[in-house]
Amino acid sequence: MKAEHPSLHVDFCGLSLDSPIVLLSGCVGFGEEYTRIEGFSNRDVGAIVLKGTTMEPRLGNDPHRVYETPAGMLNSIGLQNPGADKVIDNILPGLDFGETRFIANVCGSTIEDYAAVTARFDDSPIDAIEINISCPNIKEGGVSFGNYPEMSARVVAACRKQTSKPIIAKLSPNQTDIQENARVCIEAGADALAVINTVMGMAIDAETREPVIGNVRGGLSGPAIKPIALLKVHQVYEVAGPKNIPIIGQGGISNAKDAIEFIIAGSATVGVGTALFYDPLLCREINAGIADYLKVHKLASIDDLVGTLGC
Repeated sequence: MKAEHPSLHVDFCGLSLDSPIVLLSGCVGFGEEYTRIEGFSNRDVGAIVLKGTTMEPRLGNDPHRVYETPAGMLNSIGLQNPGADKVIDNILPGLDFGETRFIANVCGSTIEDYAAVTARFDDSPIDAIEINISCPNIKEGGVSFGNYPEMSARVVAACRKQTSKPIIAKLSPNQTDIQENARVCIEAGADALAVINTVMGMAIDAETREPVIGNVRGGLSGPAIKPIALLKVHQVYEVAGPKNIPIIGQGGISNAKDAIEFIIAGSATVGVGTALFYDPLLCREINAGIADYLKVHKLASIDDLVGTLGC
């Protein structure tokens, strides 16, 4: 179909997004930090995922927490956050829900924790809830749940009972069979899937012979993990696509070409995170690049491009 003015609009789990770009959890704090940057506008993104939130406040991991690696970044923040009550009562009222969509990121150490935080966000203006079952930088909860399909499904099912809002299950690349995990999360009630979280890694100081990261291990993000993320999105799309379950494709996206590749692999939306640290105004360029691609290839919308690998 010829498209003089291709649309970047995406219908994601019933949410109307003006752009396919989603700002990823942990990279934009609780949504207000980037509004201070001259030239940045929430209208350039479809949705913002808030920082991981637990029921009780957490101080996070010991330093060092962030380490630059070749073509990427290793982080081990440890879910530092002020707790669900403060996020809902003090932070959400300051966000402009008229500009973009806001998605909560729910974390916990037990299934009951996840359910409790989800229930708390259900009674809030938040637009959707991302279940973080795949965090690689905490010692309990997240990574264990995310690496075992049965546990992932139990977490999603428990959260599903607590909310009518769209639920997004965030899947780990650090597991044996991501397709099986995607399948059981969908069956348990997930409305969408975020693919992928960071890849587990570490860094060593050769002089001291000690780990650089205080928690020893952390999550690797950035361009270094893009080929892994693309493959995982393609694999998950084979399961989720036929069921019309949308995917947030993420992992190393730093320009429009990257975003387009993820959409072709099966992503309905694309997550941008690490790239914002060196170019916080990148989203506008990505939107323009995607629009140009659609126009050149005579596609009317993002939907016409999703999952077209090999077509």
